[in-house]
Amino acid sequence: MATKTPAQPQIKLTPPDCSPKPTSRDLTFDVFRRWGYLQASLDPLGQFLPPEPFPAQLPEGPEAEQAAEDARRVYASTIGAEFMHIPSAEKRAWIQQRLEGPQPPVDTARILTGLIRADLFEQVIQQRYLGTKRFSLEGLTVLIPFLDQLFSAAAENGVNRSIFAMSHRGRLNVMVNTIGRPSREVFTKFEDVDPRSTMGGGDVKYHTGATGDFTTATGKTIHLHLASNPSHLEAVDPVIMGRTRAYQERIGKTGKQEVLPMIIHGDAAFAGQGIWAETLNLASLHGYNVGGTIQVIVNNLLGFTALPDESNSSRFSTDLAKRLPIPIFHVNAEDPAAVARIASLAADYRQTFHSDVVIDLIGYRRHGHSEVDDPTVTQPRRYAKIKDHPPLYKLYAESIGTDPASEVTYAQGRFLEEQKAATQASRKPKMHILPDYWKAFYGGSLHDTDNPRTGLDTTEIASLTATLTTAPTGFHMHPKVEKLLAQRVEMGTGKKPLDYGMAELLAYASLLKSGIPVRLSGQDSQRGTFNQRHSVFIDIETETRYSPLNNIAPTQARWSVYNSLLSEAACLGFEYGFSRDYPEALVLWEAQFGDFANGAQIIIDQFLAAGEAKWGLLSGLVMLLPHGYEGQGPEHSSARVERYLQLAAQDNIQIAQPSTAAQFFHLLRRQALRHWRKPLIVFTPKSMLRHTDAMSPVADLTRDHFLNVLPDNDVTNPRRLLICTGKIGHNLRVERARRKLTDVGILFLEQLYPFPEEDLQAAIDQHPSATEIVWVQEEPANMGALAYVQPLLKRIAGDRALLSVKRTASASPATGSAKAHELEEKTLIDLAFGFGS
Repeated sequence: MATKTPAQPQIKLTPPDCSPKPTSRDLTFDVFRRWGYLQASLDPLGQFLPPEPFPAQLPEGPEAEQAAEDARRVYASTIGAEFMHIPSAEKRAWIQQRLEGPQPPVDTARILTGLIRADLFEQVIQQRYLGTKRFSLEGLTVLIPFLDQLFSAAAENGVNRSIFAMSHRGRLNVMVNTIGRPSREVFTKFEDVDPRSTMGGGDVKYHTGATGDFTTATGKTIHLHLASNPSHLEAVDPVIMGRTRAYQERIGKTGKQEVLPMIIHGDAAFAGQGIWAETLNLASLHGYNVGGTIQVIVNNLLGFTALPDESNSSRFSTDLAKRLPIPIFHVNAEDPAAVARIASLAADYRQTFHSDVVIDLIGYRRHGHSEVDDPTVTQPRRYAKIKDHPPLYKLYAESIGTDPASEVTYAQGRFLEEQKAATQASRKPKMHILPDYWKAFYGGSLHDTDNPRTGLDTTEIASLTATLTTAPTGFHMHPKVEKLLAQRVEMGTGKKPLDYGMAELLAYASLLKSGIPVRLSGQDSQRGTFNQRHSVFIDIETETRYSPLNNIAPTQARWSVYNSLLSEAACLGFEYGFSRDYPEALVLWEAQFGDFANGAQIIIDQFLAAGEAKWGLLSGLVMLLPHGYEGQGPEHSSARVERYLQLAAQDNIQIAQPSTAAQFFHLLRRQALRHWRKPLIVFTPKSMLRHTDAMSPVADLTRDHFLNVLPDNDVTNPRRLLICTGKIGHNLRVERARRKLTDVGILFLEQLYPFPEEDLQAAIDQHPSATEIVWVQEEPANMGALAYVQPLLKRIAGDRALLSVKRTASASPATGSAKAHELEEKTLIDLAFGFGS
């Protein structure tokens, strides 16, 4: 039986005597400030986004009617502003004043020039390269005057550099008409000259980056850098933020004021791509804040062929951004004056409040998703309208009473001349210039002479240990941490062997002291997932934080360690970006478990592995991926060694699994001290972090280099050589000692790629008595390094028998049963030693 809800008592709110009673005009404007965007005229073709009724009722009366007319001109015309969800009264008042106050005049001639150049550029390509993909900007050419006004306003506020990203649509147009690349460079890309120079590499023209200088009408200059971007439309978002953060840190205190990040999105991608939601959450986090990003949506109200109600669960694709207290401005792309005003407002707001701003430029797409696509098949009514719809420059020229004919003729003639010149080109143009700080570093193959000494003497190790284990006077240390520090004192002074945690901190400390910055981030990276690092001490009474690595030496480099948000894709993308513009720093991203890195597979595939081959761009980013089979189940065992090895080619990345603390120490230092900038994938231990068999005497930190292969000097005449990498090798060593076997040698392959063939051959040749070589791995047969190493080992083995021991091929990396794991591991070890085979 239904029950009737009792009527709620009506409570009349009486304002304090000191507060004036709001007038009907005040109340009317308040309704429009909150809800006016629901009735704004935003779709130039009038097909989508029909007006919605306001959730609040407008006051009545003659004064209210006039107020509604005035408020509608501001909040429900060709601009729809969403800002009343921002908690800050100061920010709301600032936006309100800018929208309701007197509007400054716009440079109509400059806007018209931008629109003409944008449309004519596209038309020349359409004429000369009919049916070739270019992802035209037609229908949203207002982006060019928008960017012009944005950068002009930003320059007046102290910006001298902008790093930005955008997806395909309009990218070539922006390269020419905003960044200032000669149009013949883009036309040369269409001519596809010199194909032999990019065989097996390179990228399509609308993915590559460009650099140039933008000059404002007042003579100020902003250096622009458009980042290279794959077809995964939003994957570049965190990369841009990381690159911006690196630039800002290079500058110092004024970095956030001088460097402006911007991302130009598509509407369907903004609403649909998960990495963008992760990136948006970076905005105000201490380790990732860049002082606000300009977020622009080139909104054609179509996602390939999907309509808005197929792409968005809400009215606007921008609604995701309302999770943050940032303003959102929707603008009809066929009101260039309104677009220019919002561009100025956005630049000023970002510089004033160091906050993100979202600008939703709503227009249409004159052609299909690409120029080879026929959109009349899926949107016949919309494209019937578009067919007869004049280009924007004509509409705008008519609205300001100008005849654009002469300027159109001139622009078309210049583009045609440039296109003709492109047909004579013999080499592909290079459209970007790297900053000077890349001059000391190189890619390609490793130089033989680039082999720095990575060891330290014991005096230096002891000195660094003293600093790493000391807290300020009066600091209240946790008893467990205090005990750990006492053990680390013994490690650093040679009284006990070092574990991985201590070896790692010594590597960082030594690099910082020598002037090399170190940045580490990941989930729980300050302490370490396995309680192994403790790079930051926490006072148990005040929770004050102190990091000894910030106090190594008076002139040391910058140390940064951040506990990241619960994200893989955005965080890895950010750190990749940071490494791109801080090549002299050691930049590391750590997965909580190596298994979880597959959440960032796009970043790994498109940027880390292929960035050099596609775009000629280098990175020295280090990925720390905990790996090892210990009975913890399918998602806490395997960092998917096989996936990284499958990506390895042309010396594009380095892959290693250091099996001792000293090896980890030398590997980290080698990565920073070399001038060869390649991503380094490190499979780090879990249970072996403190295992005695993986610990190292302090003397091992004094040797000259990282060893690509650890030989076996404990046996003399083995009949069988086991070759392995990582934890399984220690298990084999322990079991060999327990069984008192003297006829089995165990070699550790520390670096998997580039494959150290000479080093491994030398280690095998130490044992001429061996007639069998056995590859042993923990992973199933269809995973791990087996498929990669087997043909390489076959070449090295020569006449020796080559065998392999591994788990049975499986769809899942590991069992979820600890007891089943133990049974599997026992069988692996028995087979490796030749029992039960």
